[in-house]
Amino acid sequence: MSQLRYDGRVVIVTGAGAGLGREYALLFASRGAKVVVNDLGGDPNGKGKSQKAADVVVDEIRALGGIAVPDYNSVTEGEKIVQTAMENFGRIDVVVNNAGILRDKSFPRISETDWDLIHDVHLKGSFKTTQAAWPIFKKQNFGRIIMTSSNSGVYGNFGQANYSAAKLGLVGLANTLAIEGAKYNIHCNVIVPTAASRMTQGIIPEPLFQELKPKLIAPVVAYLCHENTEDNGAVVASAAGWAGKVELIAGKGTMLRTSLHHDVTIENVRDAWSKVVDMSEARNMRTIGAASANLMMVLEDLQNNQQQSSNDGTVAAANGVFTNEFKFGFKDLILYALGIGASVSEPSDLKYLYESHAEFSALPSFFIQPGLMLTMTTGITKSAITHKEFDLTNILHGEQYLEVFDFPLEGNLRTEGKVIDVMDKGSGAVVVTACETFDSQGNLVARNQSATFIVGCGNFGGKKHPSPEVISTLPTPTTSPDCSITLKTSVDQAAIFRLSGDPNPLHIDPNFSIIAGHKIPILHGLCTLGFSLRAVLKAYANNDSTLFKAIKVRFVKPVIPGQTLKVDMWQNGNRIQFKTSVVETGQDVLSGAYVDLKSTVKAEKVVSATTSTMGLQSDAIFGAIKDRVDGEPAKAKSVNGVFSYKITENGKVVKEWTLDLKNAKVYEGVPQGGVKADTTLTVADSDFVDIALGKINPQVAFMKGKLKITGNIMLTQKLVPFLKTDSKL
Repeated sequence: MSQLRYDGRVVIVTGAGAGLGREYALLFASRGAKVVVNDLGGDPNGKGKSQKAADVVVDEIRALGGIAVPDYNSVTEGEKIVQTAMENFGRIDVVVNNAGILRDKSFPRISETDWDLIHDVHLKGSFKTTQAAWPIFKKQNFGRIIMTSSNSGVYGNFGQANYSAAKLGLVGLANTLAIEGAKYNIHCNVIVPTAASRMTQGIIPEPLFQELKPKLIAPVVAYLCHENTEDNGAVVASAAGWAGKVELIAGKGTMLRTSLHHDVTIENVRDAWSKVVDMSEARNMRTIGAASANLMMVLEDLQNNQQQSSNDGTVAAANGVFTNEFKFGFKDLILYALGIGASVSEPSDLKYLYESHAEFSALPSFFIQPGLMLTMTTGITKSAITHKEFDLTNILHGEQYLEVFDFPLEGNLRTEGKVIDVMDKGSGAVVVTACETFDSQGNLVARNQSATFIVGCGNFGGKKHPSPEVISTLPTPTTSPDCSITLKTSVDQAAIFRLSGDPNPLHIDPNFSIIAGHKIPILHGLCTLGFSLRAVLKAYANNDSTLFKAIKVRFVKPVIPGQTLKVDMWQNGNRIQFKTSVVETGQDVLSGAYVDLKSTVKAEKVVSATTSTMGLQSDAIFGAIKDRVDGEPAKAKSVNGVFSYKITENGKVVKEWTLDLKNAKVYEGVPQGGVKADTTLTVADSDFVDIALGKINPQVAFMKGKLKITGNIMLTQKLVPFLKTDSKL
């Protein structure tokens, strides 16, 4: 059996002069770690100070051939303990927050001093020491932290109100540090020890006291701190050679109101109390996201119950049909238009943003919302997956189809939906729902079909391929696109779009997005769909939404708010196939996509207009270059040249950019202020983007005549390395 080692690691153990702390220090040192033995040397009540406790343990470690140094600082000055580690060993890998004192008194007799001292040593001390080590952990992309709680903190104990509060506070602190540290490979776990020590002597009965040897707990703590241990945010109790995980659980509970339109009375609570406190169907709640998802499911059930008891009887478990009501007005249409990038800077967008406009219209993709609300506020998806529990962190939007028959500008819409297919994809399950939306007169407004991928719910023996009812995507053409448009998203895009009805915290909450596997919140796939549809309408429908018939897309990769979207389009009669990618990365984000129009405007007539009003593809690249120059002006000036770019379309110059690297300036237009270009580069918009993304070698582009250079050609050899640094520009 291979031995777990800590060679090269530096470990801080607070309160290491005796008991548990001493055992931790000895064990880490015996396995190769360099140890900072911290102990103030006071008594169990926190009185006094002595260097002896720490020195004795350091001498023990050294006598056994280990490496250790003493530290005599209070944990309330944790930065000094960290300084000791850095001055002696130059790094820190593990912090074991073990120091503690007791000030036991019954609750009425606890003084403010008793309260403050306990919280200072246990809670504040752990906070201060860990916070001092945190930036070091982040920089080295590694850190392991132990918080020491107590059975008194988990369960409570007479005479220890101050101690219990501090000890449970450490669990809350650890939970948050586990979330915030995950992306930096910083793990924080909690030990709940029951051990014989100077703090527990006289409290625990003598026979049991003899069995509660601290050295039996030390291996549990050491294992949680090893680089190969993946646990993060765990609470582990240990005593007498036993260990077990402790988790917070929540009962199933019960709804206290009969519908979404009723309030809760005290009598409602009284009558339902036995179900409120029933724990027979309790589940653990590892994250806020899980708790939120649980609440959402409760609301779904309430919505279903309300619909099943409604007079129209449209929801029935027997036929699997779910319904919901969707009320909207002009404000909802405008907010949605802003959410997918419509802007007053584009004159033809004003009809989507101003309710008194003579041609006030709804953007077609708005009518995905009623179907989306049905899937989010009823149990339709949950009804299809019964073999495993899942929450919002498991759900991904796979594909979307929309067909619009009418464009109402306000009113009450009623949507009916059902599951039409369930597929087993191994790593997850795909649930396909079909919805039809009607106005108050019963006229069909829209038809939606959504494919939802549920991570971790596969391998249930289901079929692999879709049924004929599922509308398929199309292969992306391999020829050059007939038209391409770039659209810049805002860093606030997801924050705006979510107000139209998709409140999934994945798109706004950094902690939730980390849990779901994303470093930062991502843009809604339906927002990317909306941006792409706007581009198609601009290029082939004169921005007239009433020419829209249908759209189908597959969501491939997420988009980060602030990135630039490039929509490549191919016309085949009234069907416009398209692909959407991110300019900054070159990754496709929507594929297999198409828009069906009732009629089209020829692409040739709108390419130049869309280019001038919506921006060139190359604009995003020059924006990135400007950010680089602004961030590294000295490096830019080292190039010592002025470059004039002439960007063309269809052989004509449509825009010029200047890279004045003598003065670290990048701007649109010809050189200004008497500055003359050293080198002039002429290139087509699409070719420039391909060069920037590394799809075409600049020398090859030059030899093929795609890149024309006049003036000081040799100067470009200094420009290329600057632009290539750290990313493809």
